[in-house]
Amino acid sequence: MSKIDMGNIGLSERFVNESTLYEGLYIGRIASQSKGLYRVITENGELTAEVSGKFRFDVKRVSDYPAVGDFVMVDRNQDREGKAIIHHILTRKSVFVRKAAGTSNAEQVVAANIDKVFICMSLNNDFNVRRIERYLAIAWDSGAMPIIVLTKADLCPNLPEKLAELDAVAMGVDVVVTSSLSEDGYLSVKGYIGRGKTIAFIGSSGVGKSTLINRLIGEDIIETSGIRNDDKGRHTTTSREMFVLQDGGVVIDTPGMREIGIESADLSKTFADIDELSQKCRFSDCTHTNEPNCAVLEAINSGFLAKDRFESYLKLKKEIKYDGLDSRGIENVKLNEMFKDMGGMKNARKFLKEKKNFK
Repeated sequence: MSKIDMGNIGLSERFVNESTLYEGLYIGRIASQSKGLYRVITENGELTAEVSGKFRFDVKRVSDYPAVGDFVMVDRNQDREGKAIIHHILTRKSVFVRKAAGTSNAEQVVAANIDKVFICMSLNNDFNVRRIERYLAIAWDSGAMPIIVLTKADLCPNLPEKLAELDAVAMGVDVVVTSSLSEDGYLSVKGYIGRGKTIAFIGSSGVGKSTLINRLIGEDIIETSGIRNDDKGRHTTTSREMFVLQDGGVVIDTPGMREIGIESADLSKTFADIDELSQKCRFSDCTHTNEPNCAVLEAINSGFLAKDRFESYLKLKKEIKYDGLDSRGIENVKLNEMFKDMGGMKNARKFLKEKKNFK
């Protein structure tokens, strides 16, 4: 039986060394997950696995469960009767995390142990630089390298204008332009992929992630859909899945995410221009609202810094500040901000109580 080249799918010395801590277990990598069952790739083939009872008991957060891209320790490395058991997750070298949809505010691991994040955005009505800033903030924080992939260039009559918009918000990030109409439209992204590399494709529904991956695989494995009449994408990919490429490396397809909640983010890289301007402010704790000699406000007034970019920065900064707090905690933070000149929380609650009684 031929062995699977685990090095090709990202197994590095750091994971091998850590695996020696778990005698009697074998290394595998999560390729997909559905309803508590995992498809795991080992050197002897693919297995269907589930987490052990102890693992389930010890888990404290949803993000502690195995995710696509994780290297795990299982009780076997070949398919035989019954399901394999996952006992441990090896320490993640990178992880793309978003806040789960709904009101739970739980962390959701989109992909783990990735080297590069392809932030895919189509050059039609889906194009949105504010959303790019959000994706970049999460991608930089993940530990992976972000790359912006613009799709459907054939639908864009003003490509230079779109690229100029990106230049203002994506400093230091490669931008790749593709078109699905051209047979070689995927070649521009192929150069970023190779043996041992893991690439995650992130973006809204219908932007062409699955089409690009099919081209890289060499066959139409993933179902694709065209855009709707309103120029928005249809949901096609419904779960995360990892694919091994014949030419080396792996790619991870993810469901479309038009809105992406921030669990944690790196604003210093995403907004490096604002961070640099802040160093020139008169006060080290400048809030960039009404302080004298504020370099950020001066840049906005002079047109050097776009006002909507600064507002995007403030919005993301506030989301990160409130992240992880329950509704009472968020209320307390907001009240402290509102009444910081009135003695803080004590006076704030007194004011609100009196106001309620007055009504």
